Formats: sequence, C-alpha cells, structure tokens
Amino acid sequence: MRIYGYHPVREALRHRPHEVEKVYVAPSRGGSRRREIETLCARHRVTLAPAAPRLFAGLEEEVHNGFAAELRAAEMSPEAAGDADLVVLVEDVQDPRNLGALLRVCEGAGVGRVLIRDRGAAPLTPTVVKASAGAAELLPIERVTNSSQTLEELKEQGFWVYGVTAEGDPPWRADLSGKVLLCFGGEENGLRDLTRKRCDRLLGLPMRGRVESLNLATAAAAVLYEAVRQRSGS
Repeated sequence: MRIYGYHPVREALRHRPHEVEKVYVAPSRGGSRRREIETLCARHRVTLAPAAPRLFAGLEEEVHNGFAAELRAAEMSPEAAGDADLVVLVEDVQDPRNLGALLRVCEGAGVGRVLIRDRGAAPLTPTVVKASAGAAELLPIERVTNSSQTLEELKEQGFWVYGVTAEGDPPWRADLSGKVLLCFGGEENGLRDLTRKRCDRLLGLPMRGRVESLNLATAAAAVLYEAVRQRSGS
C-alpha cells in the first residue's frame, strides 16, 4: 500500500517503522521536513529514494507535498486497536477531507473500530489519508453495506447505539461508559432515517451562539471526548 504526504509518512516512520518498506522524496523537496524524514529513515534503516515524477501523477501537490511511502501489509496489533467497546459508524460523508478529519479524531480518542457505510461515502483515497494525518493507517476501518443490519448485530453484542443529530440530548447526560456505538451522518442530510430510528438514543450539542451547527469533525470530537472523559473515570 502507498501513502502520500509529509504527515502520514512521518507518522508511519515514528509509530510503525517496521511496516515502512521504502520512502520517496521529490528531488525538489528541501527544508526541515525533508531533513526530518531523512533522519527518521536513517534511524529505522528505511530506504530513502528520489521520487520519479510519475509517482505523483494525477495528485494535487497539497496531497503529496513531495513525500510518499510504500507500506508492507501488516496486521493491526491488539495494542493499536484502541477501545474495542467504543465503535463509530459513519454514513454518507462525501468530502474526503471531512472523512479524513473525522478519522483523525477517532484515532485520537482511541476508537476501536470505524465502520463506514459503503454507498454514499468517500473512498479511502490519498486525500483522506493526508487529511487524517496518518490516522487512517492506524485505525481498523471496515466498509459495511447495510447500516441497519450492522446496528442490529452490534445491539445483539450488547452495544448501546447513539445517533448524533442536531436535536439530540447533550452527550454528558448519557452513559457513554460501556459498549457504545456512535453514529455520525453526512454533511448534507445527517443520519439516514432508518438509522436514526434504530438508535437507542439521539445525542446533540447545544448551540449557544449564532451559527446553526458545527462541522462534522468538531462535533465528533466533542461527543467522543465526552465518552473518553466518562470512560477514564474523570
């Protein structure tokens, strides 16, 4: 698998260098970022090579920044799997940068799995990986075909299902300490109607200012870190 961008490459070298087979840097790329990548490659004995122009063909410069890496296939270790009882379901997030930002929040909060509804959601492109700052490479991510069926399966496993919507209850009024599935909808229409109906409870963030809503990643961060607070006993 190939990843692109300074941040994803740096995070791979810092946190799982055994998975990095080779790093490529554009010959024109200089400065402190190049020096840092060179230092990390030398430290972990990873081959560093100049990137041929065709390596970045079809990609915007803001996606690759002149950096790329080839990763070896590797199993997700139990230590890297996060909290198995904290799962996120994502529906219809179409903007790859929004999806990447959401994945970054999920990884930071220690989410055990991210389930992405296959139809209507952005694919895991280099843009998503770049926007996630490498988090997409650290998270166990599964594509699911049927949100409702997935919800019912997790309920049978003992999960309490919460949907995040504009009109829901504040997350600090809910018990987020056990087996929890948090469902987030797309930019345009939020959660699908059937998913919303299958949720055990709806959560939302009170808006005290004049803007009507928060962006997806910001809202997810607020809800997920309330779950983190409760689960850490704070």
